[in-house]
Amino acid sequence: MASNPPYNVSTPGRPHPPLTAAQPRTRRLADAIDTLKQEFDAILADRDNMRVQRDDLEAQVNLQVNEVNAIRRSLYDVEVQQGKVRQHYEDELRRLRLEVSALRQATTPQGIPGFQPVSVAGLPPPPRAQGSITDASASRDKMSAEGPPIDPEMRQKPRDVRDNDRIPDMREPKRPKAERETTPAHDLEALPPPHALYPSSAAGPSSLRTHGRSPSDYQVTLPPINTSPQTMTFPDELSLTSVPPEYRKEGSDWFAVFNPRVKRSLDISLVHNLLHASVVCCVQFSLDGKYLATGCNRTAQIYDVKTGVKVCVLADESVGKSGDLYIRSVRFSPDGKLLATGAEDRQIRIWDIAKKRIRTVFVGHTQEIYSLDFSLDGRFIISGSGDKTARIWNMHDESSTVLTINDTDSLNNDAGVTSVAISPNGQLVAAGSLDTIVRIWDVSTGALLERLRGHRDSVYSVAFTPDGRGLVSGSLDKTLKYWDVSGLTARKEELALKKPGDKPTSPCTMDFNGHKDYVLSVSVSHDGQWVVSGSKDRCVQFWDIRNATLQFVLQGHKNSGTPYPSLLYLL
Repeated sequence: MASNPPYNVSTPGRPHPPLTAAQPRTRRLADAIDTLKQEFDAILADRDNMRVQRDDLEAQVNLQVNEVNAIRRSLYDVEVQQGKVRQHYEDELRRLRLEVSALRQATTPQGIPGFQPVSVAGLPPPPRAQGSITDASASRDKMSAEGPPIDPEMRQKPRDVRDNDRIPDMREPKRPKAERETTPAHDLEALPPPHALYPSSAAGPSSLRTHGRSPSDYQVTLPPINTSPQTMTFPDELSLTSVPPEYRKEGSDWFAVFNPRVKRSLDISLVHNLLHASVVCCVQFSLDGKYLATGCNRTAQIYDVKTGVKVCVLADESVGKSGDLYIRSVRFSPDGKLLATGAEDRQIRIWDIAKKRIRTVFVGHTQEIYSLDFSLDGRFIISGSGDKTARIWNMHDESSTVLTINDTDSLNNDAGVTSVAISPNGQLVAAGSLDTIVRIWDVSTGALLERLRGHRDSVYSVAFTPDGRGLVSGSLDKTLKYWDVSGLTARKEELALKKPGDKPTSPCTMDFNGHKDYVLSVSVSHDGQWVVSGSKDRCVQFWDIRNATLQFVLQGHKNSGTPYPSLLYLL
């Protein structure tokens, strides 16, 4: 009897069952691995291609950057050469004018004592009617040069005979003042917002960001200017050619003209000319007056006021070297140990001056920072930005309070903050903005207390008086305004409940009229007696804060439409 095969022995010719199930799975796994390998190889190839493209683009960018830098260097060299040529011609013109002045003075009638029609290159004379004194003087000079000499016997004739023999006066009658004021000094030019006043790395080397503003935004449709009884006008005849010599002061590249209608209470002279390698965007003196800080491209520089020596250069080496990074605001701490800088990269850097190192960096703004201000006790620093906010930063715990503008005026629908100031008692923060309004907040609560309306165009600068009772603002409407804010501190709780349309409780009590172009900066002297304003018309004007009367006009920079890489320090 044949026996059955053992249980674990397979019948010849038949495959083992476990092997039959495992082989398909092995093939599928191998196929999946091959597919993944092919996809990985394709990704590697794409990566290599992208690297090659990136390297090509970087090479092109570097080439273009080098070309732009070469163009900039060429332009700078051309500008330097042109400046030398211009200075040579200005010196020659000044010498010739002095010779002409000496000749005219020799023939000046006794009825016009000290009259010397000397002009300065680059300063246009004020509009005047045909047949003015200067024209008549020139005609008399010409007649004296070309005509026969005066007969000495003519002087001994009776007055009536001399009057009959005298050449008749062919001048036109003097125009009324109202008619003279209608003569435009120059055409209105559109000034971009503060973030476009200087080149910006974000906007490229040749573009300016204007937030969609055009020249028409500054004209025609503006509300009427506030006309208060104490509005003071600029003397039309106040120019270097129209005042006696004792009311003018002139240097090699600057001059000052004093108002002959008021008592001369100030004097000024050039102390230092501080040259910079790049645009000077902002300046500030330390509280003790010993040092001067300037903000430039990528660096803040500190000078000794007495010697004019540069004692410190502050630069953040961690920032990339490509492009520009302009510092828009610099502020000393009250003790003079720290310097705050606000720049286009939206950061506020607090520098330890002695160690030349960054102590703190405040981050939070979403657009460029245009203005900074320390409280007198050093506890807070205020910042203003184009993101429509002002911020109160605590220097101890680095916390911040955000003051947001939500009630944008309808002028241009842009309320970017251009300037901030904190009151001497540390209780109020004022901010000027592009929408023509000056807003005032309570520091302790962050509540909006006041909206000061009156300017017809963007407000570019604000400053409290030392006693905290007044606020001065400067605007693109070419005026300054003095606001009485003495009642804000006592009525903070009541004012915090005001609505946007309510009537302001801080009136404008004085207007300062005189600048011929945009007012870009204002300041108040430490004794509270003088207001100083800088304008796009290239002039700095000193005003009596009591009655808005002009004391004198100073011009020391030759370029106003674009920044100029130098700084004049005068006393």
